[in-house]
Amino acid sequence: MKRSIQSKKEAWLHAVRLRTLPLALASIFAGSFLAQWQGSFRWEVLILASFTTIFLQILSNLANDYGDSIHGADSSERTGPIRAVQSGVITLQEMKRAMVLFGALSLLSGILLIYISLPDWRYFLGFFALGIASIWAAIRYTSGKNPYGYAGLGDISVFLFFGLVGVSGTYFLHSLQANPLILLIALSLGCFSTAVLNINNIRDIDSDRLAGKLSIPVRIGRKNAIRYHWTLMVLGNVSLGFFALLNQTYMPLLAFFVLPWMISISQGIQSANSAAEIDPYLKKMALSTLIWALLFGFGLVLV
Repeated sequence: MKRSIQSKKEAWLHAVRLRTLPLALASIFAGSFLAQWQGSFRWEVLILASFTTIFLQILSNLANDYGDSIHGADSSERTGPIRAVQSGVITLQEMKRAMVLFGALSLLSGILLIYISLPDWRYFLGFFALGIASIWAAIRYTSGKNPYGYAGLGDISVFLFFGLVGVSGTYFLHSLQANPLILLIALSLGCFSTAVLNINNIRDIDSDRLAGKLSIPVRIGRKNAIRYHWTLMVLGNVSLGFFALLNQTYMPLLAFFVLPWMISISQGIQSANSAAEIDPYLKKMALSTLIWALLFGFGLVLV
């Protein structure tokens, strides 16, 4: 786990956090596969939704770097990887400008997405409001006077935007239809995405406690946070089982091939003794979620 940053380029790469981007795409891909399954897939929706969610994820990462530096979570006591602003290579003003840039890119991409997808202005306004809420949530997680991440509400936000909104919203933009069974897969992606955040918070539990950041692991303790992680794994995969059973379609259960990897990740977190040992599992959990979504989708369209 790297504890120093030497150049501007390296600092920006740390700030963007490339390893989180596969997670951002998982819900978009899952919603798009579901649309293909129902015969309503549109390439332009997939491409623009992917760009929009990547811009939002980068915005969230930049805002997290900025906010934690201001509020003290990225102090010298922090045991996780060093952050861009914390390193001193990137100034707060530079980070704010980058946040404005990616906020603007998210907004423009999102407007174009819903413009080409939604013929009804009422739907357009509804999704526009969702887009504004997404940008607000990305920025206010650790930024502002009362960041909701410091109150332990980050898990709810991730579950909603990476799960329910990400999957069902993408499906609706393709199909202009609602399907209650889609929510089962949205639940799965919401659980796995929340698990990624939980791993991050377990890693940073000591420094977050010192900074007054009341994440779920800080509130319930490391042992219960690991139990919480296992619960998310179980719920996400059980939800897939119900989806297959209710739809009488079983090829999507190809996603279960990722289950041994998810179990291995969970066991690794449980046995880890330091932040450095936990850190690699963030990338592994994000990648396992994307591969889960891809295997689910391939199985679905092969039916």
